[in-house]
Amino acid sequence: MNPTYDFSGKVAFVTGASSGMGLSTARAFAQSGAAVALADINEATVAAATEELLALGSPVLGVRCDVADEDSVAAAVTATVKQFGRLDMAFNDAGIQVPPSDAADEPAEVFDRVNAINLRGVWASMKHELAQMRTQGSGAIVNCSSLGGLVGLPGRAAYHASKHGVLGLTSSAALEYAPRGIRINAVCPGTIATPMVTDMIDKGELDLAEAVANQPINRLGEPEEIAAAVLWLCSPGASFVVGVALPVDGGYTAR
Repeated sequence: MNPTYDFSGKVAFVTGASSGMGLSTARAFAQSGAAVALADINEATVAAATEELLALGSPVLGVRCDVADEDSVAAAVTATVKQFGRLDMAFNDAGIQVPPSDAADEPAEVFDRVNAINLRGVWASMKHELAQMRTQGSGAIVNCSSLGGLVGLPGRAAYHASKHGVLGLTSSAALEYAPRGIRINAVCPGTIATPMVTDMIDKGELDLAEAVANQPINRLGEPEEIAAAVLWLCSPGASFVVGVALPVDGGYTAR
């Protein structure tokens, strides 16, 4: 059973919020009493997710946001503050995976695309979240890295570069903003049963049996398990936790 939190009166902003870990986290924030802004590039799915949470009676705002476009991120954060008056918590989850590639053969445009979303997108999101939180003197941000931010794997150079970069952003900004009352941390998910992972399995880009065998817990993670970690990092229970890269990976990186 997950702990329960009372985030009444708080405002959360989640990127990549229309499916997978982002949606599970947005849902968990809403169930804990927070007002939630759901930001995603896919207008149709973010609209559906917004309707789902509105049906639960939660204060919700759905916004289209392309994290690779800083102006789009700025507009989404501005809309959130305009709607709810403040910003207390953020989960920067939006990210993509790309097919495995020999490092000598990977096209530059693939490297640029994965880093534009996975790394630059986190940078832009954190930048504009911090601009608001700085005026408040409080806040908590969780950036989504990956087990790929902690280790390397053959065929995944561009993706792992982006996720290692997220941890550099996190630790540096965490040191800068901890004295100002803002905590910044990262989660490093293992292989989680999300639509993106399902798509990779369907395309033959990921072997399910191998993925399960690589996690000592002998199963894929669930999006709700990432949400639980994010909520804890945003909660008063983690008030002395700053700049960590928290593996939530079924033991993958413990070996």
